[in-house]
Amino acid sequence: MISGKTTLIAHIGYPTESFKAPMIYNPWFERRGIDAFVVPMGVKAEDFGPGFDAIFRFTNLRGALITMPHKVAVVDKLDEVTPAVHIAGACNAVLRRDDGTLLGDQFDGAGFVRGVLRKGRQLDGARVLVSGAGGVGSAIAASLAAASVAELALFDARADSAEALAGRLRQHYPRLQVRTGSNDPQGFDVVVNATPLGMKPDDPLPFDVARIGPETFVGEVVMKSEYTPLLRAARDKGCAVQVGTDMLFEMIPAYLEFFGFGSATADELRESAAIAY
Repeated sequence: MISGKTTLIAHIGYPTESFKAPMIYNPWFERRGIDAFVVPMGVKAEDFGPGFDAIFRFTNLRGALITMPHKVAVVDKLDEVTPAVHIAGACNAVLRRDDGTLLGDQFDGAGFVRGVLRKGRQLDGARVLVSGAGGVGSAIAASLAAASVAELALFDARADSAEALAGRLRQHYPRLQVRTGSNDPQGFDVVVNATPLGMKPDDPLPFDVARIGPETFVGEVVMKSEYTPLLRAARDKGCAVQVGTDMLFEMIPAYLEFFGFGSATADELRESAAIAY
């Protein structure tokens, strides 16, 4: 039940038909007895500036989830951002603090890293290859750097994107070894597909699976199916894997903590969610 005392979290993006977050957050709030509600708010790209300003005038608003196509544009609206936002160049969470200032953070990468760690995989000192240097890949790379990996290899079909990401990582993590130019997965402890490859049935694999060792952990961001062709091939080799939807459910605890609603486990969120994965 929404009342005059309910705290709102805006979910800002367009189109709203594909939004899944309200069906995860709101059942969890209800189960926990938390008087808060995530509300989808459709804002087209051309209306984002005035739309964002108007939404953040609501006095019962704690903050917002930011999704496509606004993750980059919102950065210019914020008073402060975290290193993850600087590195990714995008933001997906905005908190209005008690003094009215707006803090932005980026949790795509946090969700990925939380999932890996919860599966018992060591990241401190690991060698990691990330294919894809767009918004999601950049966020994952930022969180991997924060998790103290020893080496990050970055690859993107657009070489300049990988180089730009490498530069931002070196600025914030000068001790991190960063290299670009190859997506050969041989010898890495963790490899990550942060590209759209796997969305379509005829997509090529993002890595040469023959060069992935059975001891390598393989992570995926594509959520089209639970086990993409990459993950099926890696699993057949004996690799531990992480499905794309794990990142979604693992990032929500980070959002909850950011907004001051306590924490939850991914399993708790799956149990109460009004959607099935």
